[in-house]
Amino acid sequence: MTTQQLVAQIRKKKSFLCIGLDVDLEKIPQQLLTEEDPIFEFNKAIIDATHHLCVAYKPNTAFYEAYGLKGWQSLEKTIQYLNQNHPEIFTIADAKRGDIGNTSRMYAKAFLEDLGFDSVTVAPYMGKDSVEPFLEFTDKHTILLALTSNEGAFDFQTISMEGKELYKQVLETSKSWKNSENLMYVVGATKAEYLADIRKIIPNSFLLVPGVGAQGGNLQDVCKYGLTDTVGLLINSSRGILYASNDQNFAVAAAEKAKELQQEMAAILQQSI
Repeated sequence: MTTQQLVAQIRKKKSFLCIGLDVDLEKIPQQLLTEEDPIFEFNKAIIDATHHLCVAYKPNTAFYEAYGLKGWQSLEKTIQYLNQNHPEIFTIADAKRGDIGNTSRMYAKAFLEDLGFDSVTVAPYMGKDSVEPFLEFTDKHTILLALTSNEGAFDFQTISMEGKELYKQVLETSKSWKNSENLMYVVGATKAEYLADIRKIIPNSFLLVPGVGAQGGNLQDVCKYGLTDTVGLLINSSRGILYASNDQNFAVAAAEKAKELQQEMAAILQQSI
């Protein structure tokens, strides 16, 4: 999916919501545990109930890797279901990969080619030769960790070196990498006050913003500092939507939570864009 197609979906659905499919078997409704593939059945129900309210889904691969081969099969079935039934949806493999060239090339092949995701999250710590193999897939997007929402982000990301915070150096340096026009960036919602400076460096890039809701991020603040003429934001919500209920009505409850965010986004778009 191109950036232009993503923007078109945002305008059509009046939503820039991304739903994180972080499935924990200890939290899903108990009746699903008797299914042959409870993870996929849970994902399918969530997708069927919410696809008209969001523009992206983001499975965090750790929640599938934790269940071994069966977990990977669930992930594969989930992305196949999305690609076959909802090709208008932007898909994100939240894998946070990044290694020396040949290894990154295999990571990129696994997620962008074999599994067929539209994008994958990548850690920038090892520099351009760990990221450019992902960017070789010019019809895909690479989502670079820039300023994350966790408490430990302050350990390194905001350290000032030669008068400039490390995350700003990451942003500026990444713009020089080959096919950097296909970069998106992760910026945590709990770091909303940093967005004004971030937009000075990457004024038009899409930002994937986790941390709204359960982690304390505020949608209004994120949009105040991060919204662009072409929206430029994907706001992720995972637990607040997935586990709105663990009863038989879990998918309906998830859709209600997603609808609340979508309506808030629609109002913001009407005022701002």
